[in-house]
Amino acid sequence: MSRVGRILTVVSVCASTLLLAAALAASANAAYGLNEFDLGFENEDGSAADLSGSHPYAISTVVGFNQHVDPQFGVLPDGNVKDLIIKLPVGFVGSARAVPRCANGVFLNLQPNGRPPCDDDTAVGASLTQTRSGIFANPVFNLVPSPGSVVKLGFFAFNSPVTIEVGVDQKPPYKVSSGLIDVSQASGVLRGRVQLWGVPAAPSHDPYRGSCLGTGLGSIDPFNEFTSRGVCETDLPETPFLTLARDCPGPLSTTYATDSWQNPGALLADGTPDLSDPNWLTGTDPLAAMTGCAELDFAPTIGVSATNPAAESPSGLDFDLSVSDPGLTDPDGRAGSDIEKAVVTLPKGLTTNPAVAGGLGACTQARYNAERLEFNPATGCPDDAKVGTVEVTTPLLEQHLHGQIYVAKQGDNPFNSLLALYMIIRDEELGVLIKQPLKVEPDPQSGQLTTTVSDIPQLPFSNFHLHFRDGQRAPLITPATCGSYEIGADLTPYADGVAPVHRTASLEVSSGAGGGLCAADPAALPAAAGFTAGTLDSTAGAYSPFVLRLFRPDGSQQLSRISATLPQGLLGKLAGIGYCPEAQIAQAASRDGEGQGASEIAQPSCPASSEVGEVSVLSGAGTEPLQVGGRAYLAGPYKGAPLSLAIITPAIAGPFDLGVVVVRTALQVNPITAQIEALSDPIPTILHGLPLVLRSIEVKMSRPQFTLNPSGCEPKSIAATATTTLGAVTTLAEYFQASRCEALKFKPRLALALKGATRRSGHPALKAVLTYPKKGAYSNIARAQVGLPPTEFLDQGSIRSFCTQPDLKAATCPKESIYGRAKAFSPLLDKPLEGPVYLGVGYGHQLPDLVADLNGQIRVLLNGKVDTTKRKGLRNTFEVVPDAPVSKFVLELQGGPKKGLIENSENLCKKPQRAATRFVAHNGLVHVARIPIRNGCGAKKDSGGGRR
Repeated sequence: MSRVGRILTVVSVCASTLLLAAALAASANAAYGLNEFDLGFENEDGSAADLSGSHPYAISTVVGFNQHVDPQFGVLPDGNVKDLIIKLPVGFVGSARAVPRCANGVFLNLQPNGRPPCDDDTAVGASLTQTRSGIFANPVFNLVPSPGSVVKLGFFAFNSPVTIEVGVDQKPPYKVSSGLIDVSQASGVLRGRVQLWGVPAAPSHDPYRGSCLGTGLGSIDPFNEFTSRGVCETDLPETPFLTLARDCPGPLSTTYATDSWQNPGALLADGTPDLSDPNWLTGTDPLAAMTGCAELDFAPTIGVSATNPAAESPSGLDFDLSVSDPGLTDPDGRAGSDIEKAVVTLPKGLTTNPAVAGGLGACTQARYNAERLEFNPATGCPDDAKVGTVEVTTPLLEQHLHGQIYVAKQGDNPFNSLLALYMIIRDEELGVLIKQPLKVEPDPQSGQLTTTVSDIPQLPFSNFHLHFRDGQRAPLITPATCGSYEIGADLTPYADGVAPVHRTASLEVSSGAGGGLCAADPAALPAAAGFTAGTLDSTAGAYSPFVLRLFRPDGSQQLSRISATLPQGLLGKLAGIGYCPEAQIAQAASRDGEGQGASEIAQPSCPASSEVGEVSVLSGAGTEPLQVGGRAYLAGPYKGAPLSLAIITPAIAGPFDLGVVVVRTALQVNPITAQIEALSDPIPTILHGLPLVLRSIEVKMSRPQFTLNPSGCEPKSIAATATTTLGAVTTLAEYFQASRCEALKFKPRLALALKGATRRSGHPALKAVLTYPKKGAYSNIARAQVGLPPTEFLDQGSIRSFCTQPDLKAATCPKESIYGRAKAFSPLLDKPLEGPVYLGVGYGHQLPDLVADLNGQIRVLLNGKVDTTKRKGLRNTFEVVPDAPVSKFVLELQGGPKKGLIENSENLCKKPQRAATRFVAHNGLVHVARIPIRNGCGAKKDSGGGRR
């Protein structure tokens, strides 16, 4: 059976176990069981010892077994005891260091005098056992413990060795447990008494120490009186072997469980009795409550240091909880109260590091519960969930206890919380297994961490050292600025009437991140964002994924939002892409609760048809930040912009699911150049109390045939701004230039027609149709000029109204300023852009401008400068044309004497009319042509009026 060892309680348990092994009884033909069980703490005068934290004179246990009288052999026990396990009251402890040990081989070498040759200094008490052969007094010795025990005690019952293994339960509340396991069937114990001394080296025990213990029986009561045959003094220091509980909750009790060789009881997987088996006989012996708890000392202290003292850097943490308790080892003193509860609050700025989630596992509650004394990584907490270690020092043990700290699975822990830790202290040699859950609560706004540990085992310690791992994936990030940061601990004692204490310690941040300068004020941190952007394939006029990445170094201000303006001609193809509906974006945003990121991955809110790219976010300090991915979806109008991106990121980091983060980015389109300006909403900096510590944000427009390079190769730039959480704005720019423009052709084709009146002074309508080849690689039009022949001039008398620039920008031009319509077809759009053609003023030209207001998925304004040639011909020049592919462009101006702007200066039918055209491509190619103008000559009727 596996034995749990606990330093503090080992000694006391031994005493009670030994008593159980001794036995005397008086019951004829009864079933196996105990007819007597009594355990008590004693003062030297025999009165009950109940002063909390004191060291009793002794602990005495009396056990009697059911017995009967056999006609041939006399008094015999009813069955042979196999196991007898005694659990002492919570908080009772003993020291494994009080006296030296006797080797097991020496102990078993029984001498002719009926006693082992163990040194008197190893004696810790005395025993009386009754067998059918008589009553025997023997010393109790401190032996070398067996594997799985903290303390081992031994004595002889007649000529049979009896050993008691003492340890600590492997389950809360971690009582001291002493056990006689697989007792020899030849022992024949009927009744027994074991007395263990509270301070073995005290002179009062000299007459009964080891070889000085008499073999005779007391004259009054053999089971309450020992005899002596001399004085055996010792040079050992008077070190307490037993210490009473430091809590006064009310009456205490001792419990026992026993079985026989004839009917053995079943054991659980951890080796403890399965008390549901009726073969285990159990009982309880009441004890008086401890007294005087209000007088106990309670003076714990704390200490803390970061493993990395640099600002905003990944760091582990060393935390010490120390107790100076001289009364625990002072035979005349009293041990102080144990700590019942600790609430430790880390300083603001010392927060979780997202990078810790890289490769991190988690321990489920089932695997935590499955932890046993024998380490088994297949069933216990997995190694990848480990984030730290623990070391416990106690004056009651020679060796330190060691353990591991594991991350508990989110929502699957005793607190049903986002964050929790499991501390597992294990020592297979001593049989110690202590499991303790720790609740970790981050402040939702600041990320400040508070850890609460309740129901701490009542086992004295002098130092409790927790070490959280260091390295690039350490679990914490130090504050961003240098200085001294206070950690606080509220410590509550078990002892009634003793006040809780508040303790503080300082954590120092003494250098800047990466060895740089250290700021003392967050506002002094640099706004040091960096920026890269561009297409993966720079070929002019070709489709290629576009990547934009914004980043910042450790020790700089945190990113809050970004904006970027793309160069002219770097466009997205909207044709064939649906919008993510607003209701679906709202659904994604509603999944912001813990654990809902997985739902978004399993069932994305936005349809796949709207997906245009992916997002990669790096979070955490150090050189190994955590990468989290999301998706970018095309969406409709947002905050006055015609288009937007919905960037949806399931915030799943290692074993943590923080829900879904949705960031909308408005996509403004410059109506003159068609340049795209992206402006993001504020980016979250903390989720459920866990700071994101963003290091970089990368957006990749990876949808095939989506991002189109410019058709011009002049140097350009991609501009961006980064705004920090403190409001600092950094202006950034990245060089951009398309390549291989010389491979692009240029072949626009224009058809012109004057419809209606052909007579002199007539007002014909104008229709211009520009077409472009649908196949092949062509550069787009950068500038377009069309000059009409001298036969056509601007009739200013027909001008009814104008559209000013402010009215055009606000789309509030008067209807009377409309003189035609225009329509543009582009392979980038599902539907053509179309709208009115205005006559505008205020553009800095002598004559009114011809402005086409094209609307659809986006808005484009084509501003045409109107002038006349040397030969007085009317001419229109679109000086700025967006670098965007247009398969067809139609411009129509109204005709007629009331609305027509163009007036014939002579009869158009006298001779053919031609227009002079000049088109310039974005790659620099020029196309010049004189093209015929179709008109209504030859028609039966001149519909436009005017003179022939």
